[in-house]
Amino acid sequence: MPGVDGVYNKRIIYDNDEGGVSVIVPSPSCPSIDRLIQDVPAGRKYQVIDESEVPTDRTFRDAWIYEED
Repeated sequence: MPGVDGVYNKRIIYDNDEGGVSVIVPSPSCPSIDRLIQDVPAGRKYQVIDESEVPTDRTFRDAWIYEED
């Protein structure tokens, strides 16, 4: 059953090669967080966050930074 672990309310963030932050959003057919994590480039540190933590104002999206917890 797709999304059994709450994947639709989650986002994966990681720093990209351009000094910004990439956000991975699950598709309707994504079965799990583990499957979503496979889309993070190898060797990159990432965080799984709740979708509510992603700013809704995209005006300064290029200024977002990734900070490790």
